[in-house]
Amino acid sequence: MPASIQLKNQHLLWRAGFGPAVEQWNDLDKVSPSKLYEALEKASRKEPMPLKVATNFVEGLMNGVDGIRRTEMTQEQKQQLQKKSREEIRNLNLEWLDEMVNSNQQLREKLAFFFHGHFACRNLNALYQQDLVNIIRKNALGNFGTMLKEVSRSAAMLAFLNNQQNRKQKPNENFAREVMELFTMGRGNYTEKDIKEAARAFTGWQFKLNGEFIFRENLHDAGVKTVLGKTGNFDGNDVLDILLEQKQTATFISTKLYRFFVNTEVDEQKVKWLADRFYKSGYEIAALLKDIFTSDWFYDQKNIGTRVKSPVDLLVGIRRSMPMQIENEDAQLYLQKILGQVLFYPPNVAGWPGGLNWIDSSSLMFRMRVPQLIATKEAFNIRAKSDDDQEMGRMQQAGNKMGGRVLQTTIRWEPAMKQLEKVPRENLLTSIATLMWQTIPSPINKQLMEKFTDAASRERYIQTTIIQLMCTPEYQMC
Repeated sequence: MPASIQLKNQHLLWRAGFGPAVEQWNDLDKVSPSKLYEALEKASRKEPMPLKVATNFVEGLMNGVDGIRRTEMTQEQKQQLQKKSREEIRNLNLEWLDEMVNSNQQLREKLAFFFHGHFACRNLNALYQQDLVNIIRKNALGNFGTMLKEVSRSAAMLAFLNNQQNRKQKPNENFAREVMELFTMGRGNYTEKDIKEAARAFTGWQFKLNGEFIFRENLHDAGVKTVLGKTGNFDGNDVLDILLEQKQTATFISTKLYRFFVNTEVDEQKVKWLADRFYKSGYEIAALLKDIFTSDWFYDQKNIGTRVKSPVDLLVGIRRSMPMQIENEDAQLYLQKILGQVLFYPPNVAGWPGGLNWIDSSSLMFRMRVPQLIATKEAFNIRAKSDDDQEMGRMQQAGNKMGGRVLQTTIRWEPAMKQLEKVPRENLLTSIATLMWQTIPSPINKQLMEKFTDAASRERYIQTTIIQLMCTPEYQMC
């Protein structure tokens, strides 16, 4: 059975964004997927407003605490600075989450979310993290080569991958290795010799305290290097150009994007087609996305409703269907931690593995309770998996502020009531299920649903049906 226009459009909005906003429900069957993609792309063309929560912190970074140089700080002053930075990263997390929920630049924010995992980086410095996410958001629909170069010069990435310790006669290979393995070509497409030579080229790539990139010539190895068969007096920029010249880089990026946006089961033929065109375009991301999202095969039944929502997809999607005010926003950090995906804290330099890795028996049960917990302000007493590096003191602080781990929300139900006002009472369950689930067709156990919904009034029935349909295994998929 082929997918309906509504289902195709929902598929597009879940993959190229964070799901349909409640205000879009009535229009999902009124426009073709190609026209909808055109609208998504047009809305995301404008350069985004940078996230700016770490600005108060800049002065402290540059001047130390009360004008004292960082090297002269006491242990207490350093701890104070770290605490302030943790707070700023928490604010950055919540600010970006709100942007994902509310921005009409859904395509841009979804691509930025993908590249946030691709260029995975942990850094305790809020200013550096803010600069990196803004580089990614700005370039998300631009040129991959430009983004790669800007990310590679960012203080967050240079610090995370130890390039401050990379100097002539004592090269540190970490940065060069990850640029090849994770950011461009993928493992197995270069030699250890290539890494060693590339590391020499990146010597002297450093940053100032305020995060600004600086090339320290006195630390740079100016000798001749051979990288991937090319020989010359290369610097880091030359190496990045050599990596972009490799067709394998286009294949690696196209494969990752296919897995993220289309299906974790890769169709090699389709990826080859995408990679060829991506390479010929000079790595224009918007052109690659158009090839994906306007292809008939993107809407094949085997690609719809087959991807497990990441925790961020899940939380943002719920908020787009149930607009809400959240009094204790920090509670969202704890939810991210329990579900296994905290923005700005990837598990390692390879990012989040995704797919079925999001689900195990305990996490699935909790994921299915999340909409209910949000709607009923019910306390959730589940301990998040410990990760000392990820903990960094901030989650405990968030838990304390929550007062028993309750998400204090006020849901605005009016938009849903308005969107569903013309649906006859007997059709409400089916209509809401087609909006909530990405299945073809949508089998519903009506008797079971009626047990958990409140039919006292039309309004209560709609509210409880939306929540119950979100508390199902089907809602975990997109």
